[in-house]
Amino acid sequence: MVARDPAEQHRVATPLELLFDLCFVAAVGQAAVQLHHGLAEGHFAEFGIGYAMVFFAIWWAWMNFTWFASAFDTDDALYRALTLLQMGGVLVLAAGVPGAFHDYDFTIVTIGYVVMRVAMVAQWLRAAREHPDSRGCSLRYAAGISVVQIGWLLRLALPHPWAEVGFAVLVLAELAVPAFAERRARTPWHPHHIAERYGLFTIIVLGEVVLAVTAAIQEDVSDGGWSPELLEVGIGGLLMIFAMWWIYFKHSAVEQLRDSKRAPLAWGYSHYLVFSAVAAVGAGLEVAIEVNAHKAHVSTVAGALTVAIPLIVYLVTTAVLHSRMADAGAPVLVLTAVGCALLVVVALLADLLTISGSVLTMGILMALLLVAGLFLQQRRISAR
Repeated sequence: MVARDPAEQHRVATPLELLFDLCFVAAVGQAAVQLHHGLAEGHFAEFGIGYAMVFFAIWWAWMNFTWFASAFDTDDALYRALTLLQMGGVLVLAAGVPGAFHDYDFTIVTIGYVVMRVAMVAQWLRAAREHPDSRGCSLRYAAGISVVQIGWLLRLALPHPWAEVGFAVLVLAELAVPAFAERRARTPWHPHHIAERYGLFTIIVLGEVVLAVTAAIQEDVSDGGWSPELLEVGIGGLLMIFAMWWIYFKHSAVEQLRDSKRAPLAWGYSHYLVFSAVAAVGAGLEVAIEVNAHKAHVSTVAGALTVAIPLIVYLVTTAVLHSRMADAGAPVLVLTAVGCALLVVVALLADLLTISGSVLTMGILMALLLVAGLFLQQRRISAR
């Protein structure tokens, strides 16, 4: 296991990495399904917290493998076997998602998560043995991950509310491991490869949103047939999905990842909000469809907010990232603030606009924000 060249030409995602992503998006889909059911029943706080906790496990395991693979992907038999073990772990995690939401039982989720992380420890130990230049960093990763996994298993014995406190402490410990391991030298990951991997996973999660909304619309059509309101929700949802895709890929993160020492960590961590917000938009759109069909047990305003809030999280996160990438600064942030305020207003006026009208209006707002952002980008390019 020799480190890959961070300047390697034509470095792209491998078929194994794509299969890895598909397994993980299955867990994302399970989390989004449970969030949708909870929001539709009005269990906002408990299911929102459960979603955040489960999504952290999915995202963090995915992120750790992605950065490791960018530096040490040998694609030999042992590497593939350990990667397949991680895929098995995420499928175990996905199986435990309903219990985590409904019974607050994180046993199966934790077991699946620890399986993934133990496989990652094995990868780091192999890198430490076979690539002497990265031995210190690799051993620190292996030690840090191992200690935290013991903590996750011990957390299962904690009662409420200490289990929640333990979760927060262990999240901070997990986030601190990369900073601890790479305090002297960073692993030789590939900027283009990392940017592509994150972009591909964003697309896959957006595809999960398309699938979820399509299934919800099909179910509604089979119950009552097409209606103008359902068409409005469909058009609004499509505009949101397309705008989120275009907004994300409006700028490339490659230069920022390559030239900055601090940016990669912050950029990678911020995608917890990007990925979780995208999946939550899908759950919110499903709630909106059920509100339109009078199946959900929430108000029209609450249904609209389940769409608006994750959109706002997505817009704020991507705006901060893009303001750094493109050196756009204040104009991008001001535009985003105005757009977020308008999304809140539209959601609060859902009783007047109807749920379908609110979703359509939010979709149009997202499209207008995209157009305005592209205009600001073009003006900045022209001014140079």
